[in-house]
Amino acid sequence: MPPFTLPKSRRLKSPAQFDAAYKRKRSAADGCLIVYACEHDFPGPRLGVSVSKKVGNAVNRNRYKRLFREAFRLVQHDLPNADYVLIPRPGPTPTLEEFKASLVKVARQAFRKLSQ
Repeated sequence: MPPFTLPKSRRLKSPAQFDAAYKRKRSAADGCLIVYACEHDFPGPRLGVSVSKKVGNAVNRNRYKRLFREAFRLVQHDLPNADYVLIPRPGPTPTLEEFKASLVKVARQAFRKLSQ
């Protein structure tokens, strides 16, 4: 069974890494999530989270970040190998299960767009 950890090597940290995903302009979205995808040369998918003030106050933004990281940690073995930047849609906060299902579906859609 693969480990369900989320080491720092699986996270996007620098602004250049986020900019590369945005400039690639390959995204997919659903009702609760927008995902930008970009190729990379590392083993396994990597996660970046961008939560704007439109979503709410600092408590709500940090809740989204924790939910995103946990959802990614649990489904990372089901995702294609790429960099993913997750952006929440404003509205009521979805549950962890909703985020997991949405992340897998939308990340695969964005990854398919990379090969086009």
